[in-house]
Amino acid sequence: MKAIVFEEFGGPEVLRLGEAEEPHAGPGQVRVKVKAAAVNPVDYKIRYGWMQEVFPTPLPAIPGQEFAGIVDEVGEGVTAAAVGDEVLGWATTGAYAQYALAESFVPKPAGLDWAEAAALPVATETAQRVLDLLGVRAGETLLVHGATGSVGAAATQLAVAAGATVIGTASPARHDYLRELGATPVAYGDGLVARVHEAAPQGVDAVFDTAGKGALPDSIELRGGSTDRIITIADPEAAAHGVTFSAGMAEAPEIALAEHVRMALNGKLRIPVAEVFPLEEAAKAQALSETGHARGKLVVTPS
Repeated sequence: MKAIVFEEFGGPEVLRLGEAEEPHAGPGQVRVKVKAAAVNPVDYKIRYGWMQEVFPTPLPAIPGQEFAGIVDEVGEGVTAAAVGDEVLGWATTGAYAQYALAESFVPKPAGLDWAEAAALPVATETAQRVLDLLGVRAGETLLVHGATGSVGAAATQLAVAAGATVIGTASPARHDYLRELGATPVAYGDGLVARVHEAAPQGVDAVFDTAGKGALPDSIELRGGSTDRIITIADPEAAAHGVTFSAGMAEAPEIALAEHVRMALNGKLRIPVAEVFPLEEAAKAQALSETGHARGKLVVTPS
């Protein structure tokens, strides 16, 4: 099968389109013909070799964690899908390929196109997992750093839907978008604490950092000097500040994903797709992801 493969750690140039052995569904797995695979920041971090402690990656490797596609092989014991079903979820083998295996997935409704569907699993799972860890409740105020990124936008929408007030940091050019999501926007950078105090004089109950751009000291100040109810998914200095770094995935993530798919279908949750690339341009997609300037999800299409 055609797949994007890297045989050494490094920059986007180590990604190449090549031939890889087709995977086959084992017990509890389905094989999908991948129609779309989303690009995530963790993909380039794995490619550089920065994530070996969290995601050990034997080489050669195929990137990609989330997909939307068509089931074409069903392993022993699988009752949640049949050959021909359209599904989305998390790949247990790399998703930047014509075929991938999956164990956690949900049906893809006809109302979601392939790219929109592939953009949902990682961003919404991460957002929901951290909101649950933070214990965000109706009536509370949540500060989201990087609120216009995929995870930040998902967290903003899920928190607003739960009845929370959201203060979101972003560049001024993205403030109208944040208002559309239901958040009160503030600019990041120097003077952030004063701007958040002005936007939320009642104080901040919890902080979700998706940006990893040095906002933890300000976050701790906004929480009255406490690191309680502050979580980052992006700042490598978390431990130095005594802040929780959240990684990994919740158990049975498909349960929440099914609800997020329903919300997306009803227009209550959206993860914008910024650009779609053919499989052979995956290196270009990852290079753009690495800049941090993509306004939405980047997606590659193996077929």
